Amino acid sequence: MTTRDAPFKRVGVVGQPGYPAFEQRVSDLARLVRSAGGDVFVEEQLAHVLPDAGPLEPGTVDLLITLGGDGTLLRGARLVATHGTPVLGVNLGHLGFLTSVPPDDLDECLDLLYAGDYWLDRRFTLIAIVERPDGQPGAEFLALNDAVLHKGGFARVVRMRIEVDGQEVATYSADGVILSTPTGSTAYALSASGPVVDPSVECILATPICPHTLGIRPVVLPASSEILVQALPPMEQLMLTVDGQDGVALEPGDRLVVRRGFATVPLVRFAGQNFFTTLRRKLNWALENTERRR
Repeated sequence: MTTRDAPFKRVGVVGQPGYPAFEQRVSDLARLVRSAGGDVFVEEQLAHVLPDAGPLEPGTVDLLITLGGDGTLLRGARLVATHGTPVLGVNLGHLGFLTSVPPDDLDECLDLLYAGDYWLDRRFTLIAIVERPDGQPGAEFLALNDAVLHKGGFARVVRMRIEVDGQEVATYSADGVILSTPTGSTAYALSASGPVVDPSVECILATPICPHTLGIRPVVLPASSEILVQALPPMEQLMLTVDGQDGVALEPGDRLVVRRGFATVPLVRFAGQNFFTTLRRKLNWALENTERRR
């Protein structure tokens, strides 16, 4: 466990409007932070909710609180990832693998936070680079969950070659491939029949999407690996999507290079919160009780 004795003075807030009582949740959060002696800074889309809060500048806050679902946490985490800022996710959504605080428990959790009774669950990131045919780098993205190379346009499979550290792994036809961190193993990769990986295991997952060859399976690679994906003729329109939010279209001849990023995202957790309790709760892995078995 890693704790922090000093209270968080500058607290950034990002959120996804549209959830029930969202503005009230933001106001309650600001009140609680200020009552603990902190200052609140909000992203631009929340400025109308808290007009007396300062603008959020990612490098200047020492805690980021996200209000929404996992998608909101992913967006916020990418904002502050290069600064190593702890992220606390308040779950206003449905599933919430990454968010750790139900909205009704916010008051209690902030008390624990400012008392130093928490730990940091550190998650590593990926860098996804689109490499041009002449070898020059193109667009570059940071991912906490995954970088997905997939087809666009018509429903046709894509032929692609996968290399790891310069060695060819496979050539296959599929709808695409998901390159994910262990954090992302419970996201899109899970829907594509990838393995569930404990986030303390340092690895990168390569999970094909609907492969046309039944023998092609997900592969678990060392976190130090550099993975190259290149589409093969006949060329189809390809898209790179990062964490389900950012992305870019690939041009003919472009290649995707994915490797471990330098940034680490510390997620705030409290006593009793761990990966397996989350799995049991979110995926219904809990054993049936005696009465139900009868």
